[in-house]
Amino acid sequence: MRIPNVTFKTRIRDESIDGPNPYRWENRTTDQIFLNRNVVLFALPGAFTPTCSSTHLPRYEELHDNFRALGVDEVICLSVNDAFVMFQWRKHQNVKKVTMLPDGSALFTRRMGMLVTKDNLGFGMRSWRYSLYAEDGEILKMFVESGFDDECPVDPFDVSDADTMLEWLTDCVGVKQDAIKAA
Repeated sequence: MRIPNVTFKTRIRDESIDGPNPYRWENRTTDQIFLNRNVVLFALPGAFTPTCSSTHLPRYEELHDNFRALGVDEVICLSVNDAFVMFQWRKHQNVKKVTMLPDGSALFTRRMGMLVTKDNLGFGMRSWRYSLYAEDGEILKMFVESGFDDECPVDPFDVSDADTMLEWLTDCVGVKQDAIKAA
């Protein structure tokens, strides 16, 4: 499966802008993010929410260098939130290494087939929790949490975590290295 083609609306720091908000809009396409690159992306229901803030994002930040050591070019946290919310959440969480990617209009999430309604929690449309590994825009592995459904009364968090992805990647790199040695 290929990564869907969308454009994300992001904000980046621009020192040429005066004032308390020195940021400018920058479009970032999926081609820019994924082509000719190895990427781990994890998607979660929302910034500042309990599991996302206490475990999901912090562990990917903590293991970021381990992913890089396995040849991952970028680790991305995606949420159906706008760029301002993602920026503030990054600051609040003291995230320095993981890229925060806002999917404010849920274009990517919808095209991934991962958009769910969480009106039962007052969230509206959100991403289901999952993680993926892609090489050159091709998804090689996805870990999707069980129970995928609109208005899900629980928030499963068993397979999209950083440790599961890291273990899978470590096994894959070992297999690739064994194949190279055998050739």
